[in-house]
Amino acid sequence: MANEKQQINKTARLTETAIMIAAAMVLSFIKLIDMPFGGSVTLFSMLPIAIVAFRYGVPWGLLAGLVNAVIQMLFGMKNLTYATSAGAAVAIVMLDYIVAFTVLGLAGMFRNKIKDNGTALTLGCFVACLLRFLSHTIAGCTVWAGVSIPDADGLIYSLAYNAAYMIPETVVTMVGGYFVANILTLTSPEVKRRKMEPKATAALFTSIPVVVGIALIFVMIFSMVQTEDGFDITAIASADIWDWIRIAVIALVAGITASIIRVLMMAREQEKKIAS
Repeated sequence: MANEKQQINKTARLTETAIMIAAAMVLSFIKLIDMPFGGSVTLFSMLPIAIVAFRYGVPWGLLAGLVNAVIQMLFGMKNLTYATSAGAAVAIVMLDYIVAFTVLGLAGMFRNKIKDNGTALTLGCFVACLLRFLSHTIAGCTVWAGVSIPDADGLIYSLAYNAAYMIPETVVTMVGGYFVANILTLTSPEVKRRKMEPKATAALFTSIPVVVGIALIFVMIFSMVQTEDGFDITAIASADIWDWIRIAVIALVAGITASIIRVLMMAREQEKKIAS
């Protein structure tokens, strides 16, 4: 009976992981921002692998991340045609795919170290996204230097280019991870919905204008560096002053809106406590 139950659990884990990998691939095609030389802001495409890692541990998460990396590589094989040598092709495979997507399995590293699941998964997502960003940046200033990234100031250009999509991608993943961990019982064998704590609910509604504001700001910055000849990070220096004013207004409105929402929700919660 014990062996049968263990086999069922193993089958359930494999099935769930396969579904999450498939979900990650599908979501990777839903692009909010698509960069001209690779990279994009997607609709939570990193989150399914992060959830697998959080539920079943880092080793299993890294395995799921590796499978996802191989699939991502197969869909991005055309990028290898830009490699200037066999060594460059290997570097692209390792840095832009294998390492960059396998590290998503580290998102579960704080599960047993931080009591609050929302915080634990959010920090795990941050570390995983940071490592992915570093992997893409190294690839940019080495393999892609002289191809899609200029030789001069290649590191700075690569940092700026990859940050343009990885920062909003990281924010989206962290926000998604926080609320999934608060809404669902990820640490139990059977995932169930649970009632969100008042603080988590307030954080959810507070984050909405912030995320929207960040997305709008990055879309504006992306449009500023998109020239007739393609992506040019130096175009920021010649941007119109009104573009920066609009960005400042968006940031201000997002911050004020988030603050008002938080104050209202906390006041409402306080009224409930007094009434009870």
